[in-house]
Amino acid sequence: MKILALEFSSDQRSVAVVDEGRLRGRAQETGARANRTLSLVQTALGEARLEREQIECLAIGLGPGSYTGIRSAIALAQGWQLALGTKMIGVNSFECLAAGAQLDNLRGRVNLVIDAQRDEFYLARYNVEAAGYQQIEPVHLAGMKEVLAHAAAGEWIAGPQAIHGLPHARILFPDAATLGKLAATRNDFIPGEMLEPIYLREPRFVKATPPRIALREDR
Repeated sequence: MKILALEFSSDQRSVAVVDEGRLRGRAQETGARANRTLSLVQTALGEARLEREQIECLAIGLGPGSYTGIRSAIALAQGWQLALGTKMIGVNSFECLAAGAQLDNLRGRVNLVIDAQRDEFYLARYNVEAAGYQQIEPVHLAGMKEVLAHAAAGEWIAGPQAIHGLPHARILFPDAATLGKLAATRNDFIPGEMLEPIYLREPRFVKATPPRIALREDR
């Protein structure tokens, strides 16, 4: 299955094309004001030598994380499905981080953290081994005291905003290539209108308007 994956839940936005579990194209940009969404899609498709009509599934990283970024990915996917009828899968971005931690050779207890603003973090704890990973504590809002307590116990702290200076801290971003490979193992497709960001409190942002998606590649 040819999958286009969109992971915009952090400041490192990425797009990837995965075909039968293999990465064929990828593009990314970094920055809080990054907004080249359609350009990233075109770059990844061009690298994979595929047209938009050949994509069979869209995989969307649902966060938690940047509400604006996640809504942007959802809006693009909804417009795409409206134009082409492509199937969709939504994936928790913490699952991408956990898979990334495994690929990055982090082992043992790993605390995945994403900045939640207001002096808090989204935190989920995993046990990560070479053979796989398992969530041992679901995502929740945590303060700095809780994060530092896990670090003091010798556990890994990893994520886009991993705290500098800790002995077991690793910067790690949810990545579209990993997202696409995770989606390739699933078949829980959902209608675009059912895609919603994973968010543990009420956001302060306005919902993005779905962009228009051309039926033909401009390149």
